[in-house]
Amino acid sequence: MSLFTDTFLIALFVGAISAGIPLLLAGLGEQLSEKAGVLNVGIEGMMLGGAYAGFWVAWAYDSIGLGMLGGVLGGLAVSSFMVIFCVRLGLNQIVVGIALTLGAEGATALLHHIQFSRLYPRLPQVPTWRIPGLADIPILGPALFDREPVVYLALLLVPFFVWLYRRTHLGLAIQAAGDKPAALDTAGENVLAIRSLAVLTCGGLVGLGGAFMSIVAAGVFVPFMTHGNGFIGIVLAMLARGRPLWVLLGALLFGACLSAATALQVAGVNVPTDVVQMLPYAAVMLVLLFAGRKAKLPTALGAAYVRGER
Repeated sequence: MSLFTDTFLIALFVGAISAGIPLLLAGLGEQLSEKAGVLNVGIEGMMLGGAYAGFWVAWAYDSIGLGMLGGVLGGLAVSSFMVIFCVRLGLNQIVVGIALTLGAEGATALLHHIQFSRLYPRLPQVPTWRIPGLADIPILGPALFDREPVVYLALLLVPFFVWLYRRTHLGLAIQAAGDKPAALDTAGENVLAIRSLAVLTCGGLVGLGGAFMSIVAAGVFVPFMTHGNGFIGIVLAMLARGRPLWVLLGALLFGACLSAATALQVAGVNVPTDVVQMLPYAAVMLVLLFAGRKAKLPTALGAAYVRGER
């Protein structure tokens, strides 16, 4: 029996989109932050904060829309600490980012225990927006054109960021904040304000990705449920060389690896679960091995900017 049946391919593509959307949002957010000169290592914590906040709001108010907004606010709350300590106070971005991730892991696990104890309440399935005609395309139709609204929003963000970086003054200012912040300051722009905006926007996007995981993909919040997706988002941003389209392609690749276990089970293929779960991380290592040396990073990435210093 052939492995590449319609059932297998549909399961793989649907799963790749579901698993890839949080990676896409994390990668786009991290790319924005890095372009502005801030290495946001804390996006794993922001994603986890968004996952918990989004799930809790959706469960408490019985509203998927409010839950997604709650996820954005959860990511913004965590990213605000990155703005205070790294952008404004100039502390080490890697140390603060790791601390934020560890803090978010502990805080969300504690809040979940206090709120739900050992219960794991589930949310109802999120309704999809079916695009007539396109949704009937074999294999790709169900995966791309019969999806939740957040999926369409995430995909539309790719051309939006392409336009932002190439066609707008703000996009040029963000690029300059990461490459030549002193020159940007001399031109009369506020470097710290631009970096703060980039980090907060990153937190909101990553938080939305976390909410997608808990509300749409899983329907339940589980402590530590992000499982390193935030760090994969950092890898995507670094390897994309400033191109949002490459972030999308990488997110789909890693999403397919993450969904391979389910697709193989649907196809009736018996593969050890541990082997399949290694696929996304093995893919990350291979991509880094072959493409990591060519990664193009902003000149001032990770360096705090203090006005007047050289």
